[in-house]
Amino acid sequence: MKIFLTLCLGFVAQAVALLPAEELLDRVDQALTFSTKDGGLRARLSGLIDLETYNFSQPAPALIYSDQNFLLNPRLTLFFDAQLGSKFYLFIQSCLDRGFDPSDGNAQVRLDEYALRFTPWDDGRLNLQIGKFATVVGTWQARHHSWENPFISAPLVYENLTAIYDMEVYASSKDLLTGVTAEKYEFLPVIWGADYATGASVSGRLGQFEYAAEIKNTPPSARPESWDGTSIGFQHPTVSARVAWRPDPRWNLGVSASEGSYFRSEAAPMLPAGRNIGDYHQTLLGQDISFAWHHWQLWAELYESRFEVPNVGNVDTFAYYLEAKYKFTPQLFGALRWNQQLFSNVDNGEGGSSAWGNDVWRLDAAVGCRPTAHTQLKLQYSVQHGNYASRSEISHLIATQFTLRF
Repeated sequence: MKIFLTLCLGFVAQAVALLPAEELLDRVDQALTFSTKDGGLRARLSGLIDLETYNFSQPAPALIYSDQNFLLNPRLTLFFDAQLGSKFYLFIQSCLDRGFDPSDGNAQVRLDEYALRFTPWDDGRLNLQIGKFATVVGTWQARHHSWENPFISAPLVYENLTAIYDMEVYASSKDLLTGVTAEKYEFLPVIWGADYATGASVSGRLGQFEYAAEIKNTPPSARPESWDGTSIGFQHPTVSARVAWRPDPRWNLGVSASEGSYFRSEAAPMLPAGRNIGDYHQTLLGQDISFAWHHWQLWAELYESRFEVPNVGNVDTFAYYLEAKYKFTPQLFGALRWNQQLFSNVDNGEGGSSAWGNDVWRLDAAVGCRPTAHTQLKLQYSVQHGNYASRSEISHLIATQFTLRF
């Protein structure tokens, strides 16, 4: 705990020390922006430097991978945006970190996003995009980076592991109910983070309505190693879509749907005779709503997901979160988030039925401040009941995050 408090104070000291450097960072922003004289080509390089600490009880919660109770997780994220005329837009996102999810592994360089967008008309009625990019399902992916996210962690539905495998096959529903004895990383959540899968999309806005549809190589639950088109091809594509109604700037109400095969090729030899990967799908239905008024911002998402599991049948789970952010001042904000996930019953092999997963609830509380236009500090506390291995265990997490934006 002394180390934890020392780091918190260190983060504050870093932010204060950067106050005189604001003018320098502004000059860096200008130096990283390029434009031709006629404005036909505009390009910008920007980034985020994040330094995070996590203090938690074992087993490590959600998608955190560490055998210790304390984790220091640094990350550098670079963004490249280029606009050619009014019709073509290119964006690239790369990271230097210890993995897509917080871990104590070795440093790695990763290309998370790269996509080219074509907009034939200036009114935004149609956008065509191809590459590797975040899913169109839901709304959290639009604010998942550290600067926009009021919290340090993702909502529960984007990181809570279930008993679903993508590289192995259960022999029976009884095995499904005891599957938590396997390694943590073998399991999948309903949606894995922002889901940077590879494919193409179409989107646009018509009056008060927004629409987006995509075809990707993997479903929302797929692990990061599956997102690249060179890792998982398009033999069994996933189709996803979202339609939203925006009656005025304050409101955004949407529905999402997705369906696709969730198994990787490693599972093919284990499937029942005569069946293949394309026979087993993840089906996802979602509803979302957001509202902004004065100092308040409110978000909510609800998801119903069904997995077709070999030798078991259909298994369902329902997850949702309710999130509120309040700006006390232009620099200081607070946020609360309630998360819950419930699981359906399956045959337990003993003449009865049992839930195929452990029901979970989690409460997240965070406070953040922006001492300067380029720096942000956040402190989060989370209490959770149940996890992928136990339905009754109470666990706690305290996290801090210092962000430098340039």
